[in-house]
Formats: sequence, structure tokens, C-alpha cells
Amino acid sequence: MSQTDIKRVKISVDKNIGSKVKIRANRGRHKIDVTEGIISETYPSIFLVEIINKLDDTRQKISFSYTDILTKDVQMQLM
Repeated sequence: MSQTDIKRVKISVDKNIGSKVKIRANRGRHKIDVTEGIISETYPSIFLVEIINKLDDTRQKISFSYTDILTKDVQMQLM
């Protein structure tokens, strides 16, 4: 994993700010979270996804690192 790989992922996420995504996150010990959200903000080493709970209309922001995508701990799919 090199800096150019991380930059490539960051550029790709930057292009999709405001896009709806489906996220599959491996949380360890056979725990996998699948959720939908909107890419809201990007920073040099992380990005934020805003998740809206449909039951009570609350909003939550979850952060992921670009290295999570490269190591396949997090998988994103545009919707």
C-alpha cells in the first residue's frame, strides 16, 4: 500500500461527495455492518458518511479511513 494508492482512493471519494452509497464494513469477529448513507465530507486521512435512521429520522456521521477501503475492511458501492 503506497501513498499514491491512498491518494487515488481519496480523489475517487472526493469526486463522489453528496452521492448515496451502500457500505459494508467488517467490524471483526464475524461482525459485518451493512448500511446506506451519503458521503458528506472528506479530510486528508478520513472521510465521513452521514447515515439517516429511517425509523426516527435521526442523523449520524461515521468516519472511515482511505486505508480501510484499500485493506477491504470497508467496501463501498455507489447507488
